[in-house]
Amino acid sequence: MIYKSKEIQISRFMKKWFNLSINNCQLSIATLAFAMLLGSCSDMLETSSSRQVFDPELNTKTDSVFYAFGVMQAMQQLADQYFFIGEMRGDMVSTTKQYTDNNLRQLADFSATGTNKYDSAYVYYKVINNCNYYLEHRDTTLTTGAVNVVINEYAAIAAFRAWAYLQLGRLYERVPYYTESLTSISQIDDNNFPEYTLEQIVEAETANLKPFAGLSVPTFSTSSINIGTTNWGQSKTLNPALCFIPVDVIMGELYLEVGKYKEAAESYFRYLRNAQSISTTTNKIVAQARGRHWWSEMPSDYDNQKNQTEFGGGNQWSSIFVSSASPLDVVTYIPMAVNYTRGCTTDIPLAFGYDYYSTDRSGSCPQVRELQIQPSDSYYAITDSAGFYYYSLKDQTSVQRTPVCAPIGDGRANILSTGEGEDSTLVWVPKVRNANIILYRNSTIYLHLAEALNRMGYPDAAFCILKDGLSQKVIDYVADGTGDSTRYITPETYNMLRTTIPFLSSENVSRFPADEMQGIHGHGCGAVGGLLSPYQMVIEVGNKMTRLAAQFPDMNITNCKADTINAIEDLLCDEYAMEFAFEGSRFYDLCRIARHKNQDSTYGANYGSKWLASKLDYKQPKVSLLEPKNWFLPFN
Repeated sequence: MIYKSKEIQISRFMKKWFNLSINNCQLSIATLAFAMLLGSCSDMLETSSSRQVFDPELNTKTDSVFYAFGVMQAMQQLADQYFFIGEMRGDMVSTTKQYTDNNLRQLADFSATGTNKYDSAYVYYKVINNCNYYLEHRDTTLTTGAVNVVINEYAAIAAFRAWAYLQLGRLYERVPYYTESLTSISQIDDNNFPEYTLEQIVEAETANLKPFAGLSVPTFSTSSINIGTTNWGQSKTLNPALCFIPVDVIMGELYLEVGKYKEAAESYFRYLRNAQSISTTTNKIVAQARGRHWWSEMPSDYDNQKNQTEFGGGNQWSSIFVSSASPLDVVTYIPMAVNYTRGCTTDIPLAFGYDYYSTDRSGSCPQVRELQIQPSDSYYAITDSAGFYYYSLKDQTSVQRTPVCAPIGDGRANILSTGEGEDSTLVWVPKVRNANIILYRNSTIYLHLAEALNRMGYPDAAFCILKDGLSQKVIDYVADGTGDSTRYITPETYNMLRTTIPFLSSENVSRFPADEMQGIHGHGCGAVGGLLSPYQMVIEVGNKMTRLAAQFPDMNITNCKADTINAIEDLLCDEYAMEFAFEGSRFYDLCRIARHKNQDSTYGANYGSKWLASKLDYKQPKVSLLEPKNWFLPFN
């Protein structure tokens, strides 16, 4: 139960969190000491003493709230590193000759050494050590009546630690793993911490999280909090609940990373079921009803009235990225401070051409011409090759109108801002201009669920997430034995969706109403859903197989189920590009998929490595990406 006085107290603290650095001994001493263990920055702590660090008590109902927001501040401090590694090493961006910072350039061409600004395990261990202290000392027996008032908060801190360890496992081959809190120098000097691989991290952290499966994130405040105004006049608010990572989401991410697909799918489903049961807003995001070049390339037979009826109202996809207290589709994000005097700031907007911390009082975020990062040709190749499905004026008399397809590209690319005149070669990315680093969206969870279902052996369920969305409408698509390719859901998959991952069970199906669910490909490609749309699994899979066979001549494609799974996985990877480009997750997704392709022997043990290397060849990497060891950074 949340009392009004507590909400006021937390609101005041949240403002202080963004206004001032948290002067917490655990944050300032133990985490600096841990740098000695990492073998870098050892001069940061020059002392021979073995002082005991005294921290806030954790044995009352409200005191640990301050500690939880201290962990969030540590998350702010790693946000740029997480984002830049994930984006610069992926295939969605390119550097610029004049302006790209050398640290970013080294990430992009895989030449980064331990001296790189963004190669620091320390920032993740700062989160981990503070989580360890909390988990070690928090009294979990506190109740109000019969309600445990601590357990959701405890689970949320455990989720932070699991997320931080997951990032370390992605970045480095082996990392020190510990669950005790380091509060004295002697603990550093006398440590004998084991070094864990990604697989060992996942095994340990999922075991720690299992007792909390199904729990929601804590709601310290029921209202949004104003955290200040930028120098140029934009007021910024946040919803504290969106700063936490749901336990079931991070469990799904951990399992998916190491190829435990069924466990991943179960975790994602558990989150989506519980989120749907308490949701008061629709999941439906209206498609961008235009291509990258806006209306200049729209077909002459485009039925404006019909298409506006279908796609003109509601929440446009681009509205996800506006600065608001409860951003549309966002599950977890790291909101950065509005100016240098109010807390942790970020270099991300400026790298993409937005001077978020400008003192210009123009009323809008100023653009700069010194762009460090631009969308890559690979990004345009994926988005421009997408078909856009729309209702034609030529089909007005039909009761059930059939969409047609025009090769005008994915509408989500329209979010880019292209310069004019002498700036016509410059492109700005408005996704980042509000200084919010998005970790998870509902779309992330659905697409990663699709990845897991596909590798479980249900590629049609994965395609359903792209085309129609998992809802009651799926029942209409059960294969009836007539060979109709539009009825792409097999009886086996239908049964799985009623039992194993039970979206369609009698208990759950009402939580996923057809009028609120949609295929994610429709976010940018129009009318992809339904039996009449030309966007069909057999067509898309066939086209993808043809392109893969041309790209990898040694592939022996026989149209078997393994070929379908591989093709669907590539379709999902393309969807990640269109949906999540410039959000900091691309390289992490590419590496995970490449590992899974390597583990599948269908096309040889190193097919995934060749696949990854081909996507990043344009960057002219300084190391061979055919060697998975070169996907890691030097541990620093």
